[in-house]
Amino acid sequence: MPGKVAQLGYEYLQLTPHKDFIPFFRHPKADDDLVDAFAGACRDAGVKIASVLPVLRWSSPVEAERVAAVKQWKRVIEITARLGVDLINTEFSGRPELQEESERAFYDSADELLPLFEREGIRVLIDPHPDDFVEDGLEALRVIRGLNSKQVGLAFVACHTFHYGNQTPAIFEAAGERIGLLHIADTFDHHRSHGLRYITNPPGNPVRVHQHLPIGTGDVDWDEFFGGLKGLGFFDRDDTVAVSSVFAEDENADEVSRYQLDEIRRRIASA
Repeated sequence: MPGKVAQLGYEYLQLTPHKDFIPFFRHPKADDDLVDAFAGACRDAGVKIASVLPVLRWSSPVEAERVAAVKQWKRVIEITARLGVDLINTEFSGRPELQEESERAFYDSADELLPLFEREGIRVLIDPHPDDFVEDGLEALRVIRGLNSKQVGLAFVACHTFHYGNQTPAIFEAAGERIGLLHIADTFDHHRSHGLRYITNPPGNPVRVHQHLPIGTGDVDWDEFFGGLKGLGFFDRDDTVAVSSVFAEDENADEVSRYQLDEIRRRIASA
C-alpha cells in the first residue's frame, strides 16, 4: 500500500481501520512485527504516516463495551507510538438516542486515557460523526473543551458539513487552532428540497446519509472552506494534516486520487 500511495503522488498516508491492523470496534490485530514491517514498507516507499485513525466504542453507554474500548485504545496508543506518529484522529462513537449516557461514558474513558496520550505526546482530534451522540460542530467543541486538555482537538470532515449544522465559519471561529486535521471530500446537503434530497423508506427512519465525493461534485462551499482555513493560519502551521477522503469512486480510484491531490493543492494556493 505505501508503494501505491507514492505512485499516486502522495508523500503521506493516514492509517485507517483495517482488519489486519486496527479494525472497527475491535481489538487491534497488528503485533509488533507487523507494525515494524509496515513502518519499513513506508520508509522503502518514501512515504510518511501522518495520522492513525481508530474507531472504537469509548463513548458507549454500555459499560462492558466502554471498558473493552479503553483496553483497545491502550494498544492503539502503543502502535501509534511505535510507528513514530504523534497524531490520532477518531470519533466519539457514542449513541445519539442516549446522549447524556454517552457523554458520561466519554469523559470516564478520557479520564483513563488522557494521561497516556500526554505521556506519549500524542494529540487526539475528534470528528463528531453523523449518528454519534454529538453531531453538531459547536456542541462537539463544548464537549472537547470540557476535557480541559490541550492534547485534544477537532478533526473537521468537510463531507459532514451539513450534519455539523452547516455553520463552517462559526465552527472555525470557535475552534481556532483546535482544528488540526481535515478530511476533504464533497457531499450533498440533505436538508435541501424540503428534506427530500434523499428518500428512505419507511419515512422517518432515524438514518444519517452523506457521501464522500470528489471536490466540486456536491454542495460544500469550498471557497468558504479553504478561505476560512487560510484565515485561521491552518496552512501555515507545521502540525496540521489534510486528508483526501473520497470513498465513492473505487472504479476510478487512481484518477480521483490524483485529481484530489491536484485540486487540494490548487485551492490552498488560491486561498
